Amino acid sequence: MRQEDEERTPKGKKEKSVAQELLGTVLYIAVVAFVCFLIITFVGQRTTVSGQSMEPLLHDGDNLILDKLTYHFRDPERFDVVVFDQTESDHYIKRIIGLPGETVQIIDGYVYINGERLEDDVYGKEVMLQPMRAADPITLGEDEYFVLGDNRNYSRDSRDPGVGNVKRSQILGRAWLRFWPLNQIEFIKHQ
Repeated sequence: MRQEDEERTPKGKKEKSVAQELLGTVLYIAVVAFVCFLIITFVGQRTTVSGQSMEPLLHDGDNLILDKLTYHFRDPERFDVVVFDQTESDHYIKRIIGLPGETVQIIDGYVYINGERLEDDVYGKEVMLQPMRAADPITLGEDEYFVLGDNRNYSRDSRDPGVGNVKRSQILGRAWLRFWPLNQIEFIKHQ
């Protein structure tokens, strides 16, 4: 009886089901690729710390997940740890110190915002030896931020004319989670 059933099944039906399976698989792969693209573009991205400028919080070789969604709903805040584009191939990880419209200056190794010493800056524990361009007052534009590394004397940041003020459009997102090395997995503390 089975042989009779097989003879009754048209060949076109078998070929159609193979074509349907192939089309289904291609559509599935396209949907997965599109969802991955949306997540990487708008939600999160992996990045690697390079250098010692954010020690002791972050170390050379740490792998992070970057939160790209938060800044679609609110502006960056003072002390947020952000990743920004310096050039097309270089990403920097620094802490926001100065906000749009503020005047930032480094006097005797300490940060001053609008003429007042930034007392709650517990991240830069060392006195800065080189204020560079921040020896003079720097007034930030309406979409500019002043950033510093936590390891202030070993950081290339907004004090350096080659980095300067960071525009809002340069900020890719904020550091969210360190996932490597495995023995140091933790959410990044911003405030």
